[in-house]
Amino acid sequence: MSGLLGKKIGMTSIYDEAGKMVPVTVIEAGPCVVTQIRTKEKDGYDAIQLGFEEKKLKHASKAEQGHFAKANTTPKKFVREFSRFESGRRKELGETLTVDVFMEGEFIDVSGISKGKGFQGVVKRHHFAGVGQQTHGQHNRLRKPGAIGACAYPARVFKGLRMAGQMGNKKVKVINLQIMKIVSEKNLLVVKGAVPGHNNGYLMLERWS
Repeated sequence: MSGLLGKKIGMTSIYDEAGKMVPVTVIEAGPCVVTQIRTKEKDGYDAIQLGFEEKKLKHASKAEQGHFAKANTTPKKFVREFSRFESGRRKELGETLTVDVFMEGEFIDVSGISKGKGFQGVVKRHHFAGVGQQTHGQHNRLRKPGAIGACAYPARVFKGLRMAGQMGNKKVKVINLQIMKIVSEKNLLVVKGAVPGHNNGYLMLERWS
């Protein structure tokens, strides 16, 4: 597996070779710096830590400044680890990875934090149908969840029951998104379909090989 960190720019559409309009998402992928290399001997597992996007020195703690100084780079805003990195040439501390690690036409997985929707009811959150019609005196029950009682046993509400609550603002992974185009000079990646989160939200891009 190999990957990069990036940022969602926004959505647009392009035309494929058959002349069909395809919805795509534009992602700023990299450049990313290898800020730490974890090994089984020292850390108990193998992984590579990448950092993305510059962070002002005054906003970084002394510990962060020292950590990034070991990689001979400036503090980064978004830092994540990739385990089981692809075999071959070993990545070096302080090395810079760009969008060129990917190829047009291949498929990647994209992870991000979904848009927060706040506290929502069961119709919007779980797609309940509601009562449907105002019959038999149901003038105020159109979007209600209905009864959840379970009699004397178990005399409680089961965990995981679909009810109203916070919607969104969770880590979401969308798999098998095809790379339609790569703009190397601008570090841009154009993938088919939608990715989680709002514009300028941070993303993890992973390719399994």
